[in-house]
Amino acid sequence: MSLRPVKRIIKAKPTLEGAGVHLRRAFGFGNTTEFDPFLLLDDFRNDVPEDYLAGFPWHPHRGIETITYVLAGTVEHGDSIGNRGAIAAGDVQWMTAGSGIIHQEMPKGDAAGRMHGFQLWANLPSSLKMTAPRYQEVKAPDIPEIKDDDGTHVRVVCGKFWGKSGPVDGIAADPLYLDVSVPPGRRKSFPIETTRHAFAYVFSGAGKFGNSSEPLAVPTEPVGWLDTAPPSDVQNRSLVLFDSGDELTVQAGDDGIRFLLVSGKPIEEPVAWYGPIVMNTQAELRHAFQEIERGTFLKKK
Repeated sequence: MSLRPVKRIIKAKPTLEGAGVHLRRAFGFGNTTEFDPFLLLDDFRNDVPEDYLAGFPWHPHRGIETITYVLAGTVEHGDSIGNRGAIAAGDVQWMTAGSGIIHQEMPKGDAAGRMHGFQLWANLPSSLKMTAPRYQEVKAPDIPEIKDDDGTHVRVVCGKFWGKSGPVDGIAADPLYLDVSVPPGRRKSFPIETTRHAFAYVFSGAGKFGNSSEPLAVPTEPVGWLDTAPPSDVQNRSLVLFDSGDELTVQAGDDGIRFLLVSGKPIEEPVAWYGPIVMNTQAELRHAFQEIERGTFLKKK
């Protein structure tokens, strides 16, 4: 087995989206080659209703898939193909925009005002950019949970892991999407196929991710590696991008660590991207926005 070295650490940055929703972006809207087939990861955990209730009113998407995972509160969803519903704590919504969909996502906090969750964007290959839109909503009880003998807990949202298969299927990127909790002080290894790009996003606790025979502590902010001060543990709102290898190792801190572990097979195609539309060429991108203006964006079945 070869351990995946830590390639880079990214601290999620505050940004505004939708109608004024305050969130933090771990990556997106730049060169996302290292994350291929993924394009963007937003952390929308917020405890101030005024900062999220404006939500994400009706807007188009084409050429991507969006994955919304809720930890607290609810997100009400509606779209142009007739889907209506709400996802709550522990639920997942997986939307394949394909040839085009117009939808809205309106967050509602829980009784304590908390609205916590994440949205990941996955690219579609050129052969599926214009596929029919599709919507999958998965409730918390339908997501397999695994508890190892050492107390490590894993929710399998998508993909196959430790003998369990996630309920979301038919996704072009063939992703692995896990919610992982490792108890305090425990060291744990996780297999990841060498052909995949992989990252971890820490959202509770802290820990050290290994890139040698001993775990490497990873900083939450950029540091000069010649500095004499040792780098700190990976903490809340930090993304760890891994290099190639077939397993990764984490050493949980005193309070344990909880993180999303995501991997996928690279598509390795050109990306032409503006706002909610992701195509392969600038001509395709211009055509999509022309269709929005002409009212021909949505395709009939």
